[in-house]
Amino acid sequence: MSDATDATKERYLVVVNHEEQYSIWPADREVPDGWRAEGTEGDKKTCLDHIEKVWTDMRPLSLRREMDG
Repeated sequence: MSDATDATKERYLVVVNHEEQYSIWPADREVPDGWRAEGTEGDKKTCLDHIEKVWTDMRPLSLRREMDG
């Protein structure tokens, strides 16, 4: 089995931290401290496509709050 075939079978979670920064994490591993599962699960492309749609402001939450006054 090739690496490309293995990669399409891997499942990921979309995770988000307290600064509302997004990432993906292997679904079969415990989500690390400081991150929480956002609710989206799928292959890598599905998760990355979701992040691209929802993470429209790359600034950390604390910076957005500071700049918004």
